[in-house]
Amino acid sequence: MGWRCTGLSWPGDGPVLGWRREGSGRGRERVSALAYGKELGFRAGGERHCVGARGNVCPVAAVVPAGSTGARCAECARLDRAHSVAADTLADDPRPYRVYLAWFGPGTVKVGITRESRGGARLREQGAVVFSWLGRGPLMAARRTEELLRAALGVPDRIAYARKRALRGVLPGADERAAEVERLYRRAVALEGAGWPEALERLPFEAVDHGGIFGLDAAGTTGTAGATGTAGATGTAGTSGAGPAGEGARAVRGLVGGGVVAGRLVAAAGPDLYLAVPAEGTVVLDTRLITGWELTGADVRSGVTVPLVAVGAGGVQDGLF
Repeated sequence: MGWRCTGLSWPGDGPVLGWRREGSGRGRERVSALAYGKELGFRAGGERHCVGARGNVCPVAAVVPAGSTGARCAECARLDRAHSVAADTLADDPRPYRVYLAWFGPGTVKVGITRESRGGARLREQGAVVFSWLGRGPLMAARRTEELLRAALGVPDRIAYARKRALRGVLPGADERAAEVERLYRRAVALEGAGWPEALERLPFEAVDHGGIFGLDAAGTTGTAGATGTAGATGTAGTSGAGPAGEGARAVRGLVGGGVVAGRLVAAAGPDLYLAVPAEGTVVLDTRLITGWELTGADVRSGVTVPLVAVGAGGVQDGLF
């Protein structure tokens, strides 16, 4: 039995691919840390199967569509969502939550919530280039704050993923990125006393920039190298350029049995891996598309033999988060 990919995660400052042995539970799992500049290649075998729900395997090993980012059958998808914060089924959750402001590109900021124990992992998983905490408190206070910002300031809580990806090719410098988040933060905290939940503790502004750990700055998106940290991070405000997601980049539409994806990893953001492929240029792989496939190693010189589309042309079933 082979290993099937369970997806990309960001437990720390770098991307990690998860794997599970086919037909096994939690006990047969492993991870592979990814490094920029290294080559990787894999071949998809057989059919794509449901990844299960909440860490448990699908009881029927259902076959799922190649172009779906969820990689779950209808029943497992229902069970997975039933226990999520987004489904509002955990109103009595006693754990503390945080409200954040996440920036994905010029003019594109969203408000969201995450469990405090997860730290910034949720922001890295979403591909937020910059974020700042806004407040912390009980789940329902965090949820009311999210609703307040939507109603009073018009701040969305969801952004189409295709837009997030497209914006990575036109990022300004780190200072300008942080400044846009700070402006929204100032407008948000001005709502204290005007609907701000009493149970939510306001947190100080601190811009956390992921341009460096995503590899976007080093790959040339902004012309700044390794911009990380706070609003005072190194970088030139207003500088922009053709980054890894810029003009000419193409995205994997879905795997096929026997299909190969191989190249040199140059950047990663959220679920996306950016590969430099000699015959194709930059190829963006949404790792949600490889979950559920049995993958084996492939010669890195093999290139890409699965369907591709231009970035922004609907390479995957679009999602909002």
